[in-house]
Amino acid sequence: MIQVMIIEDDPMVRDINTKFLQRVDGFLLIKAASNLTQAKSFIKKHKVDLILLDIYLPKENGIDFLKWIRAEEIRVEVILITADKTIERIQEAFRYGARDYLIKPFTLERFKESLFKFKDRYSQFNKISEIEQTELDKYILSNNDLEEANNGTTDLTKGLNRYTYDMIWQQIKLIREKGEKYITAEELGETLGIARVTCRKYLEYMNKEGKVEMLIEYGKIGRPQHKYKINSVT
Repeated sequence: MIQVMIIEDDPMVRDINTKFLQRVDGFLLIKAASNLTQAKSFIKKHKVDLILLDIYLPKENGIDFLKWIRAEEIRVEVILITADKTIERIQEAFRYGARDYLIKPFTLERFKESLFKFKDRYSQFNKISEIEQTELDKYILSNNDLEEANNGTTDLTKGLNRYTYDMIWQQIKLIREKGEKYITAEELGETLGIARVTCRKYLEYMNKEGKVEMLIEYGKIGRPQHKYKINSVT
């Protein structure tokens, strides 16, 4: 499990972020801090893999905490969650190694996209000691391209977004890891917080790619049900 600390002074926002986190498999909240003093004390004594960090805290600044982490050489990743949308602040956050930058208010879908991208990179890097350039590029180019994240640009067919595609694909892989086989667009949409028609569009695209197989079940009443699973040769 990826161990997470949330740093947020607003109790209501902290509760919302906690509930969002609980809806993503593979992540465990181990600390919810309301100020940087609590956060520093905790991180010195406990292993934390990921911090969800607010910038605006009472008489404190999350960017200063990010700088402190780097100065102390603490091995932890940080995703900024803030209402600050100034380019200067965004650039500063990435300059000090922020993994992603979520601007309030954000959607559950965007939140999950960020965590799934982090989880994929985290899991893969913990399995290997070396990596080739072509494989590394998959993580660098997809995780750090801020303009692509904000504008939704993609190298997929028109109307499809790379981040949504990756999020759906990660969930399908997770289903296979759990030993389950088929999933419908409705079930996928409920899990990820995405509209059924959107999931269906991406699943059909993956089917054309040959990455997933489609099964059509005809019932006695209603429309036939489309089910999908990872192609056995993928």
